[in-house]
This record gives sequence, C-alpha cells and structure tokens, in this order.
Amino acid sequence: MRPNLYRFPRLVLTLLALLAPVFADAQQLPRSVTVGTNPAGSIFYAVSSGLAKVASGATPIQMLVQPYTGSTAFLPLLNSGELDFGVNNAVELALAYRGPARLKVGGRNPSPDTPNIRLVMRGAPLLASLVVRKDSPIRTIHDIRGRRVAGEYPAQIPTWYNMFAFLASAGMTWNDVKVVPVPAANEGLDALVQGRVDAAIHALNSAKVREADAAVGVRHLSIDCSPKGEERLRTAVPGFYPRWIKAGSAAAVVEDTCVNAYDLYFVTHKGATEQVITTILKAIWDNVDKLPALHPTFKEWTRERAVDADVTVPYHPAAVQFYKERGIWSAKTDEAQRKLIALNP
Repeated sequence: MRPNLYRFPRLVLTLLALLAPVFADAQQLPRSVTVGTNPAGSIFYAVSSGLAKVASGATPIQMLVQPYTGSTAFLPLLNSGELDFGVNNAVELALAYRGPARLKVGGRNPSPDTPNIRLVMRGAPLLASLVVRKDSPIRTIHDIRGRRVAGEYPAQIPTWYNMFAFLASAGMTWNDVKVVPVPAANEGLDALVQGRVDAAIHALNSAKVREADAAVGVRHLSIDCSPKGEERLRTAVPGFYPRWIKAGSAAAVVEDTCVNAYDLYFVTHKGATEQVITTILKAIWDNVDKLPALHPTFKEWTRERAVDADVTVPYHPAAVQFYKERGIWSAKTDEAQRKLIALNP
C-alpha cells in the first residue's frame, strides 16, 4: 500500500505548531548569564562555580563566574542588573536590602543600598571560624586579646561582622585587639601566613585554608559557645548561630571546634526575566544531587532548604511561582514575602 503523500505537509505543520513555543523560548533565552562571587579560593567561588557548571550543563544558557574582590564589591552591579546572579549570605544581604537607614549592626552598616536584590534559592549554611597557626600559643578565642587580628575588610563586609560577632561571643570588641587592616578574607589569611597577624578569619573547607595549611600549618579556633557566649553571638548579629564541628571533618579542624554558621543565598535582581530565572532554577532543582560531588558545602544545598520564611530578602516572583507549583510555598512564607517586599516595593 502506497503512503498518502498529501498527509505529510499537514503532519509537518502540526509538528511545527507544537514545537513553536519551544523554539520561541530558546530564542528568548540569553546565550550567557553572569554570577558574581568572591575570588578564587573562597567558598563563594566554589559554590558559584558548582552552580554554574550544573546550570550550564542542563540549559542552553552558559553561566559565567565573575569573581570580585569581595561580596560587597559586586552588590551594586547586581542591584542595577549589570550582573544577572550572585552568591552571597543572609547577613550581608539583610544589611544591604534594608540599607543603613533601617538596619545597623555594631552601630554601622557600610553596605551599599540594594533594594532590587531578589532571592532565587536559599542554599547551605556557610561555616566560618578564626584561623591561627598550628604552632600558635593561642588556644581559645579569649587568648587573642591584645593580639594582632586581621580586620576592617572594606571589600567584604560580612567578614567584619563575623569577626565582630566572634569577639562579642567572648565579651570583647575591636578595641580589645590590634587591628591589621586587610581588604578581604583571603588577604587576611595571607597576612597570617606571612606572620603579619596572629589570627584571621575564613570559611571552613575553603581552598585558601588548605593552601595556608600546606604552607605553614594552620588550625581553626573555636568561638565562645558557652550558653552566655552563644547568647552574645546571636545578639551581636541577627542571623548568626553556632555549630560544633567534629575534629577531622574539615581542613584545619584538629579538634572539636565551635564555629559560626549563617545561610548562603543564590540571588538575582528584580528586573531579571521570569524565563531566565525559571530555567536556571529548574536546572539546579532537577540536578541538585550532582552538587555535593563538586564541593563539601553542597551537602546541605538541598530542595528542603530552598524555601524558608526566615529569609532576609524577598524571593523573585518567578521563584515564588516555581515553588508554589511544587507545593512548598506556605502561607507563612507568603506572609514573610509580603513584609519584605513592603520594605522596598
């Protein structure tokens, strides 16, 4: 039996009609997007690189990692839309989103005013702690009184707040140590290796800590996690909370160590298109199981942590819709979203 050739044009037209939305979507998506982050060697850089690898592999969009001196440095670019995405933390974004007029910690808020920041996904907690040389006589945080400590951190404001909170946990202030100015956390660790400071701060499991450990031998130092110390920590900087880390579970953790924890955010700006946000978010959501192999921090970067009512900046509308469709957007989260949007409509 011979095929009816007159049916082929109709079949082709039907297929084209079905595929037209797909072609249209592909044409509307940009070839590439950028994600702002901290320098190579930092946790932020590792997380950004992991997210970029997964997103680029699962979408027609190439996500490019753009490092800056520190997280504070790229916030204005993200706020204006010059950058598409960024990896930052809950504390700095709270300060930046509310602005100096509405929120101060330690009597200051030097963060750039960024009312356009929007959350795409809440990620894993970031863990940070003091770092000293392995042969240092400093055994507890109370021993850094009067010592040389890396400080100021103008390019990376969250590090200033970390150290401020660490000192507060021990009942100290910046006046109780000798501050050696550095622009950001990486330079602080360089100063420790070079012998210019006695203590610095850095994230756990960062490449920079491993590099310093290989160079001179370093170890993390506990903050004061006594009940009073924890109360002082939480009061000093809202959003910080203590966490105990077992010896050997991270680089330079030579004994059970109490560190500071606060959440990482994958963020964008409110002008980002719904299609781009949905495409990138879906790629990460669908491939979240591939992330832990890329860096230890991703072990807690889960779907369960993506949405939370206790976030410090509002979600992007496309992210809200995405989470609603998956049934994980609660009435409590919706109320929190409304309150945050009301701060910067």
